[in-house]
Amino acid sequence: MTGTVAQADDTKDMGIQAIAPRLPRRAMLTAALAAPMLSLARGARAQDAALAAAAEQARMLDQLNALVVLRDGETVLAERVRGPGLGTPVNVKSVSKTVVAALTGAAIDRGALPGLEATLGDVAPRLIPAGADPRVARITIEDLVTLQAGLERTSGANYGGWVGSRNWVADALSRPVVADPGAQMLYSTGTTHVLGAVLAEVTGDSLLTLARGWLGRPLGIDIPAWTRDPQGFYMGGNEMALSPMALARFGEMYRLGGTWDGTRVLSAGWVRDSFRARTRSPWSGLGYGLGWFLGRTDGAAYALARGYGGQVVAVVPQRGLTVVITSDPTRPARSQGYFGDLVRLIDGLVTGLA
Repeated sequence: MTGTVAQADDTKDMGIQAIAPRLPRRAMLTAALAAPMLSLARGARAQDAALAAAAEQARMLDQLNALVVLRDGETVLAERVRGPGLGTPVNVKSVSKTVVAALTGAAIDRGALPGLEATLGDVAPRLIPAGADPRVARITIEDLVTLQAGLERTSGANYGGWVGSRNWVADALSRPVVADPGAQMLYSTGTTHVLGAVLAEVTGDSLLTLARGWLGRPLGIDIPAWTRDPQGFYMGGNEMALSPMALARFGEMYRLGGTWDGTRVLSAGWVRDSFRARTRSPWSGLGYGLGWFLGRTDGAAYALARGYGGQVVAVVPQRGLTVVITSDPTRPARSQGYFGDLVRLIDGLVTGLA
């Protein structure tokens, strides 16, 4: 009996030894399967918290009208805080400069312009007024799109006099040369207006027709008519109207390398070059490419289209993000004030949705 009992005990011990290792393996397998799910759940909660925080922050900013956030092509936040609806075109102010830059890329893609190195004297000599500084003819398309024409600015204190002139293009090009063309950024709506006039001149179409054909149609967005100068040129660099959702599609097209819904809108090369700094803003310190301000946050590069009052399109390709903000266009948005608030809101989204 002792032997039998001993044998039974041995068998029991052997059974325990055989079964015991299986429990940790099963536990480890369960834990291994659960870990990614828990991680995803934590990540989703963190992203939800980031979106909720951004929405709450937006509601607290009394200038902000709308906030739209897309992540990997999906609209994860679309909130009208006040003002017009998300599908209603609103004045995007100097975001217009980025739109005109896009139209410049489209013109080069189509061969209407030979390239960024082309000069005013080459492609639009008729626009150069008599008595202009001889260096004006040597201003390049790149100088215009990067706001480095070298001419006295028409923005700021000079804006009223410029838009009150009888010929906006001639007035902008007759101003004193205060820096060598291509040497430094001189933020000036008149410079972008000249660029828009060049596009109209070389194509034979108005800037409105170009915008609707080259951007509006492929993106499926409405682009209403806007301000024209005394000669009939649509204003380049200001006063365009686009809805927040239209701006989101515009930003997404850039994030996707120039395509939208399978259609090529801009060449990949143009988009890539747009996000390469060619000069720097003397005020914000941000780089400036082909119509976009450029910076970094949380280790990710971003591009900003920015307009007076707090109109913003932010594209963060590394994070799959496009952020659109529209604001009261009648109130200023300075870097140390409201615009600084918007930058912090965007930074929070970039970090929270990583």
